Amino acid sequence: MGNIIIAIDPGNIQSGFVVVEHDGREITRVLDKGKANNDYLFTLLAGYSGYDLAIEMIASYGMVVGAEVFDTCVWVGRFWQEGQRFADRERMRLIYRNEEKLCLCRSLKATDSNIAQALVDRYAPGQPNRGKGTVKNPGFFHGFSKDIWSAMAVAVTYFDKYVRGIEF
Repeated sequence: MGNIIIAIDPGNIQSGFVVVEHDGREITRVLDKGKANNDYLFTLLAGYSGYDLAIEMIASYGMVVGAEVFDTCVWVGRFWQEGQRFADRERMRLIYRNEEKLCLCRSLKATDSNIAQALVDRYAPGQPNRGKGTVKNPGFFHGFSKDIWSAMAVAVTYFDKYVRGIEF
């Protein structure tokens, strides 16, 4: 079993991503992260082999959506197809936002802020600046911003559900 997970929070032009390493018991470190143009992520996916791939999937909740959402759906498919070239095909999953909320906060009412706090509580308790640390003493979440937090939630949900086998 590989120990690298690439997780993507897709967008219609740019996407948040994380590349994390785990030891089978827990995610141990963030190897790479960012928000990048979608075309760049093809380079990222080709730069590793045999990894687990988790992509946040869009779900319909009955609300009207615009063209950006449909464009994002196209990118989900493109990332999935590209991942099939390099990832372990048996360890590729689409992760829904509701799964992230239940995994990290045990509530479908969780907000982005609740999810980020749950990640901080798990991986950076007691570290300053919500686990980001400082320039001289970077924390676990150093350099994280909104879309990167979302990608980390995708990675942790994938890890808990498919590596650790936790049901939520």
